[in-house]
Amino acid sequence: MYYPRDYEYLPLPGESKQQGMIKYELKCDSGHVFEAWFQDSSTYDRQRGRKQVHCPVCNSHKISKAPMAPRLARSSEARAADEAKQAQAARQALLQLREHVERNADYVGSEFPEEARKMHYGDAEHRNIYGEASPEEAKELSDEGIEVTSIPWIPRGDA
Repeated sequence: MYYPRDYEYLPLPGESKQQGMIKYELKCDSGHVFEAWFQDSSTYDRQRGRKQVHCPVCNSHKISKAPMAPRLARSSEARAADEAKQAQAARQALLQLREHVERNADYVGSEFPEEARKMHYGDAEHRNIYGEASPEEAKELSDEGIEVTSIPWIPRGDA
């Protein structure tokens, strides 16, 4: 049975929502494209033949499968390799961010909250700074209207 993108699939009596279901991109004769989930391809064929599948926009029963790329099952090793690549890419991006901050800002260490306030209230010249602040100090700065951002600061190297 189909469902529009904004709705959750609810099985018909006697059906069950299983992990092995197939998602189809469907298209009506008016060109509306929508997603639908079926237990298998024969269920789609059977429901389409009985005119139980219709366009959620115009209610047309003239439905065909839209072209779509198949989703192939992957081994746990392939998924693990993909996750490792993604983790490495994220680590690399965070290292690049760290290098950018270090090149373009002054390190003020634990004096960060005080230095940020001085700049905000006009007691010090504005400049890019970075340092440490507790979550409570960061919230206090934010409550005062001082923009602060927490950055995951990862170590360099293989650590």
